[in-house]
This record gives sequence, structure tokens and C-alpha cells, in this order.
Amino acid sequence: MGCLILDGNPPVEVLLRRSARARRLSLRISRLDGRATLTLPPRVPEREGMAFLRDRETWLRKHLADIAPETPVRIGGSLPFRGESLAIVAGDVKRARLAPQGLIVPADPEKVGTRVAAFLKLQARDALAAASDRYAAALGKPYGRMSLRDTRTRWGSCSSVGDLMYSWRLVMAPPQVLDYVAAHEVAHLQHMDHSPRFWATVERLFPDHKACRAWLKDHGGSLHRVRFD
Repeated sequence: MGCLILDGNPPVEVLLRRSARARRLSLRISRLDGRATLTLPPRVPEREGMAFLRDRETWLRKHLADIAPETPVRIGGSLPFRGESLAIVAGDVKRARLAPQGLIVPADPEKVGTRVAAFLKLQARDALAAASDRYAAALGKPYGRMSLRDTRTRWGSCSSVGDLMYSWRLVMAPPQVLDYVAAHEVAHLQHMDHSPRFWATVERLFPDHKACRAWLKDHGGSLHRVRFD
């Protein structure tokens, strides 16, 4: 996947994707991270893609402007954690740890993002493992391995052999939202689709799933705009 640069103030980077199934050019902006992607059919030249972008430049810039900017993790700032705002405070510690005043991190601005991300991953692993165990026991279906990733297109998945994958950024959401995603993926152990039977299983495991789905739709993008690099 390459990219095209739309000149202007500021320049706009657009990811370039070719698809054998595409029949026409299409431009999409991700609600999760604000990335713009131009999809081209196999034989359409890049210059035609650039002309397509210029024709839609006003639309593209307007929609990008409506998306909140990325928020870098830094000492003195804050980030969402379990649905609340958590202050990031420098202190005499070797690794990030929770305290009444916030998340205490070593006083090293260059490594704060890496250390905070490591803390979140550990918290996410514990919370998601506990939730997955709970719902798998309720369903009577064991799962395989559990892994964490920083995915952009999905919050979780269940493989055909019963392995579960989750986005570790879920630990920044309210706890009930994390629990819903775990219940959703565990329900796939019984139904590998999104049929009415699947949603009935989700309803049984997690009755309040509609509110949590709405939260992810409305606020999930903000979790992806927290930057740790």
C-alpha cells in the first residue's frame, strides 16, 4: 500500500490501495483514526487517482477537519483509562504504576509513551482474560489462545479454532464496554457469524450490549487517536 500527497496547507496524505474487486475509485475516511484511503481498480493509473482526489479536495478537508486531532501521551497530560481521565505524573519509579494522583511514570519524556502503553497492555490482558474466562464458562465453550494487538479495523475477533484476539486499547474504554467485546467474541465460539442466533447468544451473555455497541460507535475513534510513539 502506497500513498498520495495532496498539496495544500496543510498537505494531506492519502493511503493508496488497489483492489482486484474494485470497479470504481472510492475515497474513505476512517472513523477510528482519521486516515484517508483511496481505493483504485487494478488498471487505473495513479494520475487518475490524484485527479479524483483534487475533485474531492473540499469534501476531504472538511471531513478531516471534523475529526479530533491525535493526542500524544506526555507527562503532565492525561489519557482515558477504564472510562475515566487518568493524569500522567512523573515520579521516582522504575515503571508506570497507579497511584491516587494518577499514573506515575519515570521522569523520562522520551520513553513515557512506551511505558504507558506497556502498562495499558498489562491491564488489558488481565481484564480481557478475566472477562473471556467468565463468558466462556457461562457459555460452556472453552477458547484457545488469547492475544492482544493494536488493531485499527476491529475491537476483537474469534478464529475458527477458537483463538481470541482483542485490541488492548479497550482498557481505555469504560469497563462494561470491554466486557461487551469479550462477550461478543466468546459468543462466536458457538456461532461463527452474525446471525439472529449469534445475537441471541450475546444477549444471554451480556444483556446491555446495545448501549456498549453505541458507545464504541460514538467514542471508539477517540481511543485510536491517543498516540504512544
